Parts: sequence; C-alpha cells; structure tokens
Amino acid sequence: MQPELNPFAPGSGLRPPALVGRDDEIAAFDLTIAKTLARHLSRGIILHGLRGVGKTVLLNNFREQAEKADWFVVELEGRSTEVGEFGVRHKLGRAFLTAASKASRSKKATKALKAALGTVKSFSVSLGVVAVEIGIDANRGRGDSGQIEIDLEELLEDLAPVLKEQSRAIGIFLDEMQDLDNDLLVALLSAQHRAGQKGWPFFIVGAGLPDLPATLSSAKSYAERLFDYRRVGALNPASARAALEDPVCAYGATYEPDALDALLEAAAGYPYFLQTFGRSAWDAATGRLITAEDAEAAITVGHDELDMGFYPARWDRVSPAERRYLRAMAENDDESRKSVDVVEALGSTLTKQSMVRQTLIEKGIIYAPERGFVAFTVPGMASYIRRQYPD
Repeated sequence: MQPELNPFAPGSGLRPPALVGRDDEIAAFDLTIAKTLARHLSRGIILHGLRGVGKTVLLNNFREQAEKADWFVVELEGRSTEVGEFGVRHKLGRAFLTAASKASRSKKATKALKAALGTVKSFSVSLGVVAVEIGIDANRGRGDSGQIEIDLEELLEDLAPVLKEQSRAIGIFLDEMQDLDNDLLVALLSAQHRAGQKGWPFFIVGAGLPDLPATLSSAKSYAERLFDYRRVGALNPASARAALEDPVCAYGATYEPDALDALLEAAAGYPYFLQTFGRSAWDAATGRLITAEDAEAAITVGHDELDMGFYPARWDRVSPAERRYLRAMAENDDESRKSVDVVEALGSTLTKQSMVRQTLIEKGIIYAPERGFVAFTVPGMASYIRRQYPD
C-alpha cells in the first residue's frame, strides 16, 4: 500500500488515527469542563502509567478540550536536571504570559480581567520573563515576591474569581510531572489545595510515571485527596483490535485473521507498539489485504525499530553499574521484582546498591510499585535487555 497514506503514527505524543479505549478518561475531563460552566467545584486529573501507553496523547486531548471551552491554558513539561529546573520555571512564566496575551485580546477581556492579568505579568517577570510584551502593566506587589508558592497563590487569588464569573477556569497541563523540582511541585499542590478551599476554578491536569501518585503524596500528604487519579495501561483486546483495524478499514483495506491476531499478540495492547507494528504491516503489504506473511515481517521490522530507538534511549543513559542492576532485574520479565532478589543476583547488598536503584528511579527507567520492589517503566524492557545483552 502507498507509504504516504500510512495512517499509523508511532511517536511521543503523536495522536493515533483511532483514539480508542480511553472513553472513561475523556468523559471524566468533559465532566470537569461541564462543572466549570455551571460554576461547580471539581478536581484535577492525574494520569499515571508506563511509557508508551498514551498518557501524553490523552493530556493533549484534555488541553484541546479546555482550549475549546475558552479556559486560561498553561502547558508545561517537567525536567529532572538542575538546568532543567530553571528552564521549566522560565517556561512556566512564558506559558502564563502567553495565555494572558491571548486572554487580553479576547471578547471577554473585561476591565476586571485585564487588571487581574497584571498579576500574571508580575508573576512571569519574577520568573525571569522580561522579553515578552502583552500591553498590560504589571501589578507591583502582587505575584512578584520571588517565592513561587506565595506568588502563584496571589496570581490565582486575582485571576480565578474573575474567570469564575465568566464560567471559565485556569488549567495547568503538566507532562512528566514526576520530574518537577520539589519546590515547584509543592507550590502547585498548595495552590490546588487553596483553590479547592476558596472555590476557585483552577485545575492541575498532570501525566507521569506509575509512581507519580506516591511522588505527589510525598510532596504534600493531602495530595491523595486533591485529584482524580487515573491509571492508564494497555488497551483491552477490543480496543487494541479497533486501534489496528479502524485506520486500515478507512482506506478500504483489511487483515487476514491470522495476521491481525499476530500483530495483537506482539503489541500486547500497548498503544505505542500497536502504532509501530501497524505502520510496519501497512508498509509490508502489497495489496489491500494484510497477510500473515506481512504481519510476520512487520513484527520483525517493528522489533528492530524498537531495539534501535525506543529502548536504547533509556539503556544508553545508564552507567555500567546501573546496567548490571537492570540486567539482574530483566530475569523477571516485566514483572516487578523484590529489590533483595536483585541485589542477591548481583552478589551485593541493599546498602551497596541503594544509590544505583535511586538513580535509576530518578532517570525514570524503573520505579517502585510497592515498598521493597522494583519494576521497569518501559514495557518490554526486560526482553530487550536479555536479547541484546544475554550475559
């Protein structure tokens, strides 16, 4: 079939041709928007799960819904390094200022709203954003103390009530939320808590790795009550089938039953893998029927692509000691493994390996599903390690 018509799109945050199996999450955010229109309280949403399950796609979908509802939208992605922390705060200031510029030009830009946007400008300037002009003077003494927790609360105090009168909301959409520095994370959680107490329409909508709920609770104990937590996992069989079939059928093509079954088994319901194998199957087919032979070739090509990019992007970032730790974990496939069993396989101790374990968690390659256990954040990582590094 024609490569230029290939509908499948494997990639970070790329929207698949058929966004299936996520109706509950989309409906939950629709309800948040509906409650905002009615000026009723609701909670933000936290998406958490392994890499490659489509969290960023869902987060982008939510953001688009919020923009259509004329929310004051701020978009941000976490970074784990010290340089990244500074950059994230600067981007936060620019994102707020960009949203303020858009709001100041809208038909709903009342005198009260423009006055509140002056605090947004003060907040952004305090984060180092000075090169963006939006035609609004900063409100000196509001949102400019240099203490981000205080400044963010003052920003909400000035802006949120005005937006509430217009049945609108402030939404901060955070990807890789586990990588935010602790001070910024605490400030955001405190702001969300304060918004709930005051009835302000302010929502944090975040996405991150499986241990994100635990990270938030560690930052603020009440975080477990602030959000609607949604675990995003592999698609169920019916949704996975639709993810492969619907895009192909839209072009008048189809699969042999054995071909579809083989692709579904190889992908194991993970959206990124479905897109990878679906694209390869389309490219392998010579006609409008994707055969079992096409599927077999597609699985081989797909695994090669994953082994050249998806997995090495994690493996190449770790030290020799960390690789030995990961290799010991890989004996248990993708299932979680007791930390003590990993160190025993290494002939070491928990004390000696604690720093290695913590560094791998900070790099987002493994996580602790429960106390005393470790697991990979990337599906299929264990089999990749055993394939590429059998010894």
